[in-house]
Amino acid sequence: MSRPNPRNANGHRRRQIQARVLAAYDTCHLCGRRVDKTLPAGLPGSPEVDEIIPVSRGGSPYQFANCRLAHRWCNRIRSNHSVAWARQEIRRALDHEPSSAIRPTSMPLTTSGGW
Repeated sequence: MSRPNPRNANGHRRRQIQARVLAAYDTCHLCGRRVDKTLPAGLPGSPEVDEIIPVSRGGSPYQFANCRLAHRWCNRIRSNHSVAWARQEIRRALDHEPSSAIRPTSMPLTTSGGW
C-alpha cells in the first residue's frame, strides 16, 4: 500500500516554504553554485527545495530551518543520503565528467533555416 507524500499534505504551507527558500538563498547548498531561479521545473539546473533531514528520515518539509535551495540535479543525486555524502558524489561527478555539469537543458539547440 502506498503512503501519501507528506510534502503534498498541506500544499499552501509547502508553497510558502518554497517561496521563503527561493527568496532567502541564491546558491545550491550541495554544490555551492548559483541557482537560476528563472528555469522551469524539471530541468537539471532548476531550483528545488531540499530538506536537510529528509522527510523519509523524519524531517519536516514545512520547517524553514530544515529546507535549503538546491539544483534539481544535485537534489536527485542526494536522494535521502547525508549532505556530506551528496557533496562528495557531486564533486566526484563534476570532476570526472565535465559533460555532466549542470546545464539548463540537455536538448540540442536547433534553429529554423529561414533566418
